[in-house]
Amino acid sequence: MELDLKVVDLARDMMIVTIMLSAPVLLCGMAVGLLVSLFQALTSIQEQTLSLVPKMLAVILVTLVLLAPALSLLRDYASEIFGQIKVFGLS
Repeated sequence: MELDLKVVDLARDMMIVTIMLSAPVLLCGMAVGLLVSLFQALTSIQEQTLSLVPKMLAVILVTLVLLAPALSLLRDYASEIFGQIKVFGLS
């Protein structure tokens, strides 16, 4: 029973790490997309590249800015996972 709880805890931690890694990029893309859509609606410009390029640049910028903290978070999570190998009896 204790092993089942550890697996559930690891799965929960995996979901939290996934959300923490993806949320800033997704929220930035969503915010830029909303602003560009509002701009397009106000100016009646319906150019497809106008909506794609700012979102792509914003997502790339946020990814580059948050790369170091994201890698640190992944490293810590991987260390935790590898530390649990003895608990699961796989050593």
